[in-house]
This record gives sequence, C-alpha cells and structure tokens, in this order.
Amino acid sequence: MRSHLQLIGGEWIGAAGGGMRPLVNPATEEVIEDMPFGGADDVTKAVDAASEALAAWSEATAYERGAILEKAAALLIERAEEYSVPTTEESGKPLEQSKAEWLSAPNYLLTASEEAKRLGGRWIPARLKKRRIDVTYRPIGVVGVITAWNFPVYNPNRAVSSALAAGCTVVVRPSAYTPRSAMLYAAALHDAGAPPGVVNVVNGDADAMGRRLLSEVRVRKVAFTGSSAVGRSLIEASGQHVTRLALELGGNAPVIVFPDVEDLDKVASSGATAKLRNCGQACIAPQRYYVHSSIIEEFTSKVAKHFEQQKVGNGLDPDVTVGPLINAKQRGWVAGLVEKSAHAGARVRTGGDSVSGPGYFYQPTVLDQVPPDAPILTEEVFGPVMPIVPFDTTEEALAMANASEYGLAAFVCTGNLRTALRVSEQLEYGLVGINDWYPVSAEAPFGGMRQSGIGRESGYEGVHEYVEAKARFFGGIE
Repeated sequence: MRSHLQLIGGEWIGAAGGGMRPLVNPATEEVIEDMPFGGADDVTKAVDAASEALAAWSEATAYERGAILEKAAALLIERAEEYSVPTTEESGKPLEQSKAEWLSAPNYLLTASEEAKRLGGRWIPARLKKRRIDVTYRPIGVVGVITAWNFPVYNPNRAVSSALAAGCTVVVRPSAYTPRSAMLYAAALHDAGAPPGVVNVVNGDADAMGRRLLSEVRVRKVAFTGSSAVGRSLIEASGQHVTRLALELGGNAPVIVFPDVEDLDKVASSGATAKLRNCGQACIAPQRYYVHSSIIEEFTSKVAKHFEQQKVGNGLDPDVTVGPLINAKQRGWVAGLVEKSAHAGARVRTGGDSVSGPGYFYQPTVLDQVPPDAPILTEEVFGPVMPIVPFDTTEEALAMANASEYGLAAFVCTGNLRTALRVSEQLEYGLVGINDWYPVSAEAPFGGMRQSGIGRESGYEGVHEYVEAKARFFGGIE
C-alpha cells in the first residue's frame, strides 16, 4: 500500500539503502508487515524537500493553506473507519478509541486553519511623532516532528496542524512501533493537495534521525513527544544551532476526589474508564488518586468492581475495552512498579499480574494502602494501574498532588464551586480538569509545567509557537 511507505518530496518511497523492519501487533505478537526503516540519510532527503517547498508554502495566503487543511479534515472524517483498523493493529488500543482519535484530528486542522487567518499583527503607537511601528508574523521555517506511539494520530497532528497553518513545512518521524498511522495521516494531506515537500514522513532509527534533525541548520524547530530523559538530551543538542524546541514529556497526573461529589458511583465509573483508556498509556491519564478518607473505602470498592468488569484482549474485538501494552518492555515496567509497590506495603485490591498467552497484556489493577514513597506514585506508570491514597484536608491533598517533578495534567472531583476554584488555581499543572476527565481540545493550549515540557500546542497559542514576530520601525514620516 503506497501510504505505508515514507513520504518525501511528494513521493511514496522506501528507506535509503532499502532498510526494512517488521511491525508487530502488540495484541498477538505477530508481524503485521515489514516497514521501511531508514536513518539519517532519509532525514536529510526529507529536509531537502521541506526546504525547497518552504518559500512557496509560506508565501501562500492563510486562506490558501487553510483550504488544503480543510479538505484534509474532510478526508480524515471520510476515512476514519478505514484508518482505525491499522491504528488498532499497531497500537493495540480498542477499535472505537482508534476511530475516536481519527475523528478528533479534523478539529485540530480546522481550528489551526482559522487561527492562522487571524495572525494579523498589530500597530504600536510610537513615542516619536515621525515614527511608525508595527509587528508582523512570519513562519519559523522547517519543523521536525518526533512523536510517541501512544496516540499515533493525535500526537503528530497536534504539531503538524499548527505548523502547516502558520506556513511552515514539516518532517515527521513517528514512533517505529506505530508508523502507519502517521503515513495514513500524511496521505490525507497529500491527497488534499499539499504541495510536494510540505509534508514529509520518515521512519527509522530514532537516535540517528533525531540527531540529524537537530544538526540541520535548516530545521528551525523540533516538536517532540516522549520521555523526559530524551527531552533533556534534545535540549543539550539544540544548542548547536539554537534550534527552538517544543517538548511534551509526559506526566504523573493527580486526582483529588472530595466527599461532596454529587454521584460517587458515576465518579468511580468515569474515573475507571479514564484511567484505562489506551490501557493507561496516556500522558494525561489520571494516575494518583487522592480520595477523602470518609469515602475512600466506598470509592475503592466501586472502582475495583469496574476494573473487574473490563474485557482485556485484542482491540479489533468490538467487546474489548482494554487492549495490550505496546511491548514487552512496557509490560515489564508496569509489572515491576506494582511488585515494588506491593513490597513497600501497598495492597492489591484487584489485578496485579500479567495475562497469560500471546500479547503484552496486564490486568487492570487497583492498589490501596499505598505508602507515599511507593514507585507507583512517584513514577509515570503508563499502564492500567490505579493507586488510591486517603487524605483528610484540602491542604494535605494539594501538597501530595503537587509533590511531583511533572506538571502536565491534574483532576479535581467536587460538587462545590469554591473548592473547584481554589484547588484548581493552586494545582501546579498546565491542564486541570474539574469534573472533566479529558482536558484536551483543539481550541485550547496543550502543555505542561516543570519536567512535563516546554511550549504549548493547539489553539491560538499553538499557532503562535510556529511563527516569529518581526517589529518594523519606520522613521521620518512627515
């Protein structure tokens, strides 16, 4: 299939040197197909194409670029059901979740298109009578996009939509675990009329490709989704050419459940669903549940019941609600955190073990009586495990919630407006959901504080991340 190849300069091609690597289904451990797998040379070729296409694309009007993004959005809606199958095969997530991810992508393309049309600049009143000052915006240039496997459509789209709308060209390097989703996404943009070189997708060695992107002076920005360790290495490497970075480095999202919630069963049910979305492999996944001591036993029992009712299996089965982890290494990481936390004193209320048979499955797991220094609280889990910790006062809950090096997402469940306002203001996180488990939208900025990253994607702020401001001073005006 043409869109399961690399897209460089408008052509669907294999990797330089003919490199290939098998793509594995995490639910079956079977090879789906062999994918092109390249390296630094592929990146250079893609940067050549993106650089060549930059002038014409950046000089096109926001309306001309927007028309292509809008057509691509329509194609994604039309193809969502077809595209969701390859996404589930390579990522493992249930089919309905893959489809929802594809159907959310058009919102980002359409929103970025509209925001770019409002990049009008401004006029500044000057102190001197004979001077005029204005501010205009210009595209930053070629952008490298390196993304993770957990949301193989949403992750690249969040950056690409804003970059393209602003007039930049892009070189996308998706995760080698989920490359086909990015290729299909690029196919929609290609078919919508994106000129050759405006959108490029390469697949291959992460380290070699990342280093080449940062060594290229023509690449003015790199947007990265992944681990904090890799993010720190990118910060160091970006100094060579002072390459701008956008880093989304994960999280360890706290949830504070107050005793005044209107429907505890609903909170437990929706909280379990949110925790288990994509098998817990989401950077904004609710992770550390701090529940008031007066309701913690009831809440824990309800959540455990919901966890036990989940069907774990191949995401292509319409009855499955929880798919596999992405690979054996990730399953081992999750299992190790549960085991270490249990040894530290945490109690396993349900789950707590791998699922036998092929596939990288782990049981939906609830832990209580969790000590404050247990690794299940201090590390990013990225798995279907919910630790539950009691609190007595709001100050105690806030102190535990903010005691993390991460600062991406946090959640508050309460029926009291004063509590909602006060607690949400004091949580040191870039995204806060108040009685809302999914604090993401195409219209709003996405990003975190501290070691959760740098910069914002999507919405008004997202488009502005891909332009440079230019101040012009006109003197001698009579």
